[in-house]
Order: sequence, then C-alpha cells, then structure tokens
Amino acid sequence: MFKIDSTAIVETLRAVLAVRDERVSLHEPRFSGNEWAYVKECIDTGWVSSVGKYVDRFEQDLAAYTGVRHAVAVVNGTAALHVCLLLVGVERGDEVLMPALTFIATANAVSYCGAIPHLVDSDVATLGLDPQKLAEYLDDIAEVRGQYCFNKLTGRRIKAVVPMHTFGHPVDLDPLVALCERYRIELVEDAAESLGSYYKGRHTGNLGRVSAMSFNGNKIITTGGGGAILTNDPVLGKLAKHLTTTAKVPHKWSFAHDQVGFNYRLPNINAALGCAQLEQLPDFILAKRRLAQSYQEAFASTPGVSVFTEPAHAQSNYWLNALLLDPDCAQQRDDLLEHSNSEGIMTRPVWTLMHELDIYKSAPRMHNLNVSEDIERRLINIPSSASFGMSHGNR
Repeated sequence: MFKIDSTAIVETLRAVLAVRDERVSLHEPRFSGNEWAYVKECIDTGWVSSVGKYVDRFEQDLAAYTGVRHAVAVVNGTAALHVCLLLVGVERGDEVLMPALTFIATANAVSYCGAIPHLVDSDVATLGLDPQKLAEYLDDIAEVRGQYCFNKLTGRRIKAVVPMHTFGHPVDLDPLVALCERYRIELVEDAAESLGSYYKGRHTGNLGRVSAMSFNGNKIITTGGGGAILTNDPVLGKLAKHLTTTAKVPHKWSFAHDQVGFNYRLPNINAALGCAQLEQLPDFILAKRRLAQSYQEAFASTPGVSVFTEPAHAQSNYWLNALLLDPDCAQQRDDLLEHSNSEGIMTRPVWTLMHELDIYKSAPRMHNLNVSEDIERRLINIPSSASFGMSHGNR
C-alpha cells in the first residue's frame, strides 16, 4: 500500500491558501458589498419580517441570474425542497428516487411528505446521480401503469427523482430528463449547492419541473439562512408562493386560508443580505474557479491524491473543492483528516451515505451502491472560501 504524505498535503494546502499559522475554515461568507447598507435600511424603516421590497427584489434578481421564470424565496433549502416535492404531487407512501450520496436534507424533505426515499448510485465523473445506472435499474424494477410509474417489488408509486448537484457540479441532466419522460417520473433538482453552475450553458435549476436552492451561511452566497424554489411553470410558481405564505388568501384585513400552508417566507432583512450578495456573485464565481485551478496545479504531481474537476458537460461554481485519494490509499482518509484538522486546516469527509444512517438503512435501494461507497471512502473536502481565490487574483 502506498502511504500518502499528510504533512506534504497540509503544506500544499497552506501554500495555495497563502496562510502560515492561521486556522482555516472550510467555507466562510464574504461581506464586501452593500450588505450593511441594505440591512440597515430594513432596520431603519422597520421592514424586517416577511414583507418588504428586498424579498421581491431578491426573487426577481435570482430569477434573472438563473434564467428561470419564477423564484420564490423561503427560510432555508430544506423548506424549498419540501415544497418542491409537494408541488409535483409527492404524497404519503410514494417513493422518491435520490442519491445515497447526498446531504441528509434531501432524504428528510422526502420524509416530511410522508414519502419514502429510494436510494440510487452516483457517477464518479459528477459525484451525483448516475442516469445510466438508474435507467438499467428502472428497467428491472419499474413499470408504467397509466400516467404513473410503480415499483414492481413494493407496489408503491415512484413519483419523483431528486438529483443533487454535489458541491456545485451538475449532474448529467439530459439523459435523466429523457428517463423521467419515459417513466413518467417528476424531476426535482436539488440545486442547493449549485448557484452559478451551468449544465451545457444553461443554469442548473432549469431542467427540473421545480428546483430548490440554499443560501445557508456556508453557501456560495448567503442570506444567513435561506433558500428558494425555482420553476419555469407559472402555475407552480404562483402556488409555491401561496403555500409558503401560510396559504393566506389576499385580503386587506381578513385572515382566510384555503389549504394547509407553511410559514416558510424569507424575512426581508435576510433578503436584503441576499440582494447584496447576488451583486457580488460573478466575482465569487471567478474567485472560486481561480482557487480550484490553483489546487489542481498544486496537487498535479502529488502522489496518491487528485483534485476533483468539473464534468465535461458543465461549468461548475466549485462551491467546495475536493481531494480524491487513490483507491489504494482510501484507508488513510481519516489519518489525513485528523492531521489536517489538528494543524488548523479544516477538512471534512463527504456526508455519511443515507443507507448507512439508522433512520434510512431500511429504505429501498439499489443492491449495488459501489460507486457511492467508493467516493465516500476516498473524498475529502478542502478549504474553499471565495476570499482565497480573490487573493490569488491580486498576486
């Protein structure tokens, strides 16, 4: 077994980041624009809650940037994904296809609907759901009856599939769209990590019937906590806003609610922060891509590791950069994690796979999740804040 040099890897990270003894986080927000001015206006005027001009502006700016027709701002990405699933008709007892390699929110949002996560494998070229392997799997276990797809093994309806664009790298969407059409399955993009990423020249979030984004404090832009529902369907766009504002029927003074809704509306003060962050997003993207290139060059000749690069069909935002250990070095992952963190360089593994969590270990799944398991064994996220890429640009 080849032994990787953890000390050399940490020193390479420090060299790329241009830090010596400082402790380095995995991803930090950058506030260098109009954040304070916009937030102060909310405070000065008293418009800090879920009504105000910045909520409307943030939705308009986000729709314009991503190219979708409708964006609805909500309190976080999980809430966005929950409502996305409801919008496409996911009901209690349905199965929803999703990668085993994802953040827990993807599975939890399915559970909020009373539905059942159905776990499938990923592609090492994208780190996201593998459309080809899914097609072969559905050929074996699925059948279309009328307008719906059913799992022949469980008898349950397979209502939707939720590809997640891992670390900002777009899944190969075209074959997935075709597969959904063939099996009459709804496509819901989990685009939580992919603001600023493009699939074949089109921003993520445009190919799903609905899509979810996140603006948590560690995302490429932040509203503190926040998310958004994206759609090109005007009917679903209107319904999304209605459901996320407690399903209140518009009226000057009456409190009438025509269905069970959710108090998911993004506060104006958070939206103000988001508007200022969106103004800087092109610079953030440039900086993060510059940092990714620096990592690729720095580790090009390092034995035992490689830097994950964007798929051929994509232009990625490189939200989080990742090292992949060579297969024969995989068992040294935890040693590298321990060493780098003890040296003040924050690194982390990818999320625990969904079928390895007690709460989802009984979920239906492909028998063979070998690619997801291989990625989980070998992947390490490394510091990816936009500020580091910006400092590279000033050299």
